[in-house]
Amino acid sequence: MFDLHRLRLLRELKHRGTLAAVAAALSYSPSSVSQQLSQLESEVGVPLLEPVGRRVRLTPQAEILVAHTEAVMERLERAEADIATSLTDLTGTLRVAAFQTAALTLVPVMLGLLRDAHPRLRVHVTQMEPERALLALQARDFDLVVAEEYPGHPTPRPAGLEQEHLLDDPLRLALPAPPAGGGPTAALRALAGRPWVMEPEGSAARHWATTLCRAAGFEPDVRFESTDLLLHLRLAEEGHAAAFLPDLVWNGRPPTVALRRLPRGRGTRTILTAVRRGGGRHPAVEACRDALRQAARA
Repeated sequence: MFDLHRLRLLRELKHRGTLAAVAAALSYSPSSVSQQLSQLESEVGVPLLEPVGRRVRLTPQAEILVAHTEAVMERLERAEADIATSLTDLTGTLRVAAFQTAALTLVPVMLGLLRDAHPRLRVHVTQMEPERALLALQARDFDLVVAEEYPGHPTPRPAGLEQEHLLDDPLRLALPAPPAGGGPTAALRALAGRPWVMEPEGSAARHWATTLCRAAGFEPDVRFESTDLLLHLRLAEEGHAAAFLPDLVWNGRPPTVALRRLPRGRGTRTILTAVRRGGGRHPAVEACRDALRQAARA
């Protein structure tokens, strides 16, 4: 029978990409990881890694092993969930990742509900952009991720993850000056010559925002880049830039900048929760998802 610990190291290499990343994630040395994988190769009797430049990649036989290891890990998570369900109270540590506006608005409500219902449950929260968080969820760094999807730009949905719609969050055009007349497209086009603040190149939010401006007939003059939407808001408040802001950024408070609707069908992002297949059965994860649903309704 193959050694489960070594199989897990091979699985980690599949998700993290390099021996150094596996070693850093598990607090091992790269040489120790390499030695364990060499022993696994001896157990299996076929090569599992092949060099590609200065890195390594999994052979087809290693990919087969990883697929079976995923099934074993999912089964073990279900066993953990069944044991937790048999207990009268939730304990242990729940690891959650959320992007900024969800971390500012939904997560505090979630934490309050979990604290009241399950005071012995320890919750760790990390602010992280969905692109990275979903990969980390798949690698078992987190138990639950709050992610977002922009219109026409769905987030990657890795195999083995389950995603659930949490709420729709309208996006609006934040103006650096009082709004002009006309419809949403005219209001957007009127800002063709103004500076903009947007999220960095390569992000789903930036791709969506750039596409929206191009559809209105201009290339945005992006002078400010940041993942921090509170900075976007501040720059719009001070008249330095136009921005696209989601309703969640207000957290129930009155807006402090002039806002305009966006063209129909392009102005709502979707907020999602994601868990590993099988991991969502754990009562702590179920309790977290339910608390997030309550936070979204509030």
